[in-house]
Amino acid sequence: MPAKVPTFYVIGVMRPPSARTDVERLLPASDDSAPRRLLGLRQAIALIVGVVIGAGIFKSPSIVAGLSGSADWMFGMWVLGGLISLVGALCYAELTTAYPHPGGDYHFLHRAYGRGTAFLFGWARFAVITTGSIALLAFVFGDYMQQAAPLTMLPPGWGAPSYAAAIIVILSLLNLRGLRTGAGAQMWLTLAEIGGLILLAVAAAFFTEPAAAPAPGAAVAPVSFGMAMVFVLLTYGGWNEAAYISAELRGGAPGMVRALTLSILIITLLYLMVTWACLQTLGMQRMASSEALAADVMGMAFGAPGERVISVLVAISALTSINATMIVGARTGYAMGRDWGRLERLGQWNGERGTPAVAMGIQCAAALALVAIGTAFGSGFKAMVEFTAPVFWLFFLLSGVSLFVLRRREPHLPRPFRVPLYPLLPLLFSCSCAWMLWSSLSYVTSQSLGGLNAAWIGVAVLASGTLLLLFLRREAEA
Repeated sequence: MPAKVPTFYVIGVMRPPSARTDVERLLPASDDSAPRRLLGLRQAIALIVGVVIGAGIFKSPSIVAGLSGSADWMFGMWVLGGLISLVGALCYAELTTAYPHPGGDYHFLHRAYGRGTAFLFGWARFAVITTGSIALLAFVFGDYMQQAAPLTMLPPGWGAPSYAAAIIVILSLLNLRGLRTGAGAQMWLTLAEIGGLILLAVAAAFFTEPAAAPAPGAAVAPVSFGMAMVFVLLTYGGWNEAAYISAELRGGAPGMVRALTLSILIITLLYLMVTWACLQTLGMQRMASSEALAADVMGMAFGAPGERVISVLVAISALTSINATMIVGARTGYAMGRDWGRLERLGQWNGERGTPAVAMGIQCAAALALVAIGTAFGSGFKAMVEFTAPVFWLFFLLSGVSLFVLRRREPHLPRPFRVPLYPLLPLLFSCSCAWMLWSSLSYVTSQSLGGLNAAWIGVAVLASGTLLLLFLRREAEA
């Protein structure tokens, strides 16, 4: 049976697909195989919180403690990180409620800067940012599972990669069953993750002796504010993924604003709670020098069993982030498929299950390929993914600036939510993204991988995307 050719109506005139405008290409299908509003507020919060809170919270407080110099500065930085994230969330609340679309940032970038910029973002996200994050988190899960339940029947070094590959396949199949299934699993994983963090605070409060306070007049290390904030904001990163469920969240504009705001508040509270637990138990000096903060706290409270609990908690955190990243990541592929004819298979949506099935499957295959590469190159693969941070912050900055561009270009478009104190808050958000871009560039250019400056990795990602873009454009013009 031949595929049904879609017809588009604009002001009562029937036009073939070839006559569509750039914006019309991105519009979801009008039939049953299009995104529907299936997600509730609790599910959205579970997804956002799950994306943000990963394994980083078990390491970053140690780094921030070493750079901040005092407890007051340390807590102030975590609060400031939450405030900056809240400002960004308010900016995204305007964008997502004015332009709800499963493509999220891809859609904003397309409308503000055109198909080329949006495609480069989508390519970078597919090639490294999303799939690389899934692979790295899968390795974290695999490392901890191999410690808890080693696969002794496999050759040495194969246990963690096997766990990593298995969990990618399992969670992909889970999400291919449908959005409700994936979101339901996300709810339980996020609750388990939050429960583990609360357990950490309870252990510090009731089962350990408070750390000795520093002697009066003790020297305070200089404050490295800028570098500390880099790690703080990296730990808060991921809340912008809410943009990818903007077309599937019930409650309209108020629902999206509540989901973003409540998620940031919950995350900030949890981060402050973990930081307090570590400070209460270890003190500033031991906290700054610790290689495994949460394990040290639980070890002091419950001994070896407590350390095993932390291993399980880190594994759950990795699972939570993997599942959430899979849900939102595949939607970028869907948007690219709707936009480019040669990628049209990516733009297929299973309306019954509420998921971009083809994009989800290809994302799974790409993540498995990166697991294979990671197994072959070890820590070099981890560095390769981390060294693409400037690419992420570049497009994050462009998304922030797109709010100004779209307000000017489309002044009469209904905006159910407008960011307060415009243009001050969007300027603050954009400046923070620009600062993070500069900071990540400064770090990357000081590193090397395989004898080459690490900055070339991000250049290679964008260059390969540019070559593919030229190919797609030539195909479209042929």
